[in-house]
Amino acid sequence: MSTRTAIVLLTRDLRVHDHPALATTCAAFDRVVPLYVLDPTLADRSPNRTRFLHQSLAALREALRGLGGDLVVRHGDPVAETLRVAREVGAEGVALSADVSRYASRRERRLRAECERQRLAVKTFPGLTVVDPGDLRPGGGDHYRVFSPYHRAWSGRAWREELAPPRRVTLPDGVTAGPLPDPPPGESPDAAVGGEDVARRRLKQWLPTLPDYDDLHDDMVGDGTSRLSPYLRWGCLSPLTVANAAGDRGSPFVRQVCWRDFYYQVTAGFPEISTKAYRRGATEDWRYDDDALDAWTRGRTGVPIVDAGMRQMRAEGWMHNRARLITAGFLTKSLGLDWRPGVAVFFRWLLDGDVANNSGNWQWVAGTGNDSRPYRGFNPIRQAERYDPHGGYVRRWVPELAGVDGKAVHQPWRLPDELRRTLDYPPPLTAPGAEPVWLR
Repeated sequence: MSTRTAIVLLTRDLRVHDHPALATTCAAFDRVVPLYVLDPTLADRSPNRTRFLHQSLAALREALRGLGGDLVVRHGDPVAETLRVAREVGAEGVALSADVSRYASRRERRLRAECERQRLAVKTFPGLTVVDPGDLRPGGGDHYRVFSPYHRAWSGRAWREELAPPRRVTLPDGVTAGPLPDPPPGESPDAAVGGEDVARRRLKQWLPTLPDYDDLHDDMVGDGTSRLSPYLRWGCLSPLTVANAAGDRGSPFVRQVCWRDFYYQVTAGFPEISTKAYRRGATEDWRYDDDALDAWTRGRTGVPIVDAGMRQMRAEGWMHNRARLITAGFLTKSLGLDWRPGVAVFFRWLLDGDVANNSGNWQWVAGTGNDSRPYRGFNPIRQAERYDPHGGYVRRWVPELAGVDGKAVHQPWRLPDELRRTLDYPPPLTAPGAEPVWLR
């Protein structure tokens, strides 16, 4: 009786727990090759994410070795390298987790076409979301455009069963695992470390605070958010595992997990989400100012809450969600600058930057996306006074203002001239032609 061999092509699913493609393939085949191809097309887009990726691959290799297998690593075009490994090991087919970005969809189509020529089977599995992007469809449409009805359908949907890791992973004889590259230094000195083991520890440590999530997640200085988003972005944690651990489907935290699924199904239906306005008839009367964009990127706008958020992102490769709304709103609604360069800046720095959530949330803030109130604005001072009432978040990330007392830290331009001149801090950046209400 001949042994049967298959490949599991790993992309953004760097774990062994609740991994449908890996678990199902290991149960059905005698020999399985867990394969990751370092794709030069995706390289160097973000030093922070590259470091996190390489750390996560090292952790995955250790986990697979603990199950008797290994992580097989190749460099090059993922389709060509997958076919090359398939020929080397005599594989019958390839399994992978379904993804929704334009690049991922093109990669899957190319893989299917090449495998068909080689008479290899290709099967995709769930795992990047709680509910598959194509599983929920409104009447008369291919995807939900508004969150509330999607949330209702999502909450009532039966979820798939969470899967244990494979009992054993057995590689074919003679296959070379290949070396992992050393993690690069990245750009953010305080960035989180990647890997499934770190992710699962983080989830376990954070869960006791979950009952207070609704009260704490907008407290910018308290930092009560889960910080699990980088691990979800790279699949170091299954989103189903996270949602199940949280328990109540109606809880505010699980609602945030649902928002993540929502943008995945939007992106599946609208792959241009990073480059084209989603909302039909959206007004895009943007201006372009390289100096203003640079000041925003560096956290030198002169608006403390905005600068604090941008500096946190540069230091940690992560930004508090409320700060993301404030900084994105300032760029688009206060300065009138195009949202697409903002998307690119976030993509460069954020460990959790992905097409669906980064671009979907930017479009929501800019008024070109799924927001039912596209003309809403985010007054940065009101936001600061509400969510950082004592200025602790600003003082942490904008040390030039550390000695400013009370709420004055949010409006340093109102300080006495003598004191203001001692601060190494710029005046507030504004769009030409009109003084913002929050400056008066």
